[in-house]
Amino acid sequence: VVIVLQGRYAGKKAVIVKNFDEGTKERPYPHAIVAGIERYPLKVTKTMTQRKVAARSHVKPFIKVVNYAHLMPTRYSLELEEIKSAVSAETFMEPTQRAVAKKAVRASLEKRYVAGKNKWFFTKLRF
Repeated sequence: VVIVLQGRYAGKKAVIVKNFDEGTKERPYPHAIVAGIERYPLKVTKTMTQRKVAARSHVKPFIKVVNYAHLMPTRYSLELEEIKSAVSAETFMEPTQRAVAKKAVRASLEKRYVAGKNKWFFTKLRF
């Protein structure tokens, strides 16, 4: 798990899907493909109905290629087999592929949130 430090998603938590330590031809610097949470799920209490709980458990994900200099690693980790299969370097070529990948990431993250795993990852960073 990393925290994005610069840009539109600054202060948001993300997981590294694939890293490129040596860089590539089009990006000659070390970078990583990350999948993270743009909008975190809202607080849920016992008195809320199932429908309200479902609505408040929504996660808005993002996928992005980020320079290592703009990432801060944390001590937390996340198992991400479903996310790895959905997101690849080719995903960023076509907007429709990107949307499909985002939906897969969203489903994976929501399933993990509802199961109650990785609580810290799904809480908003307070700073």
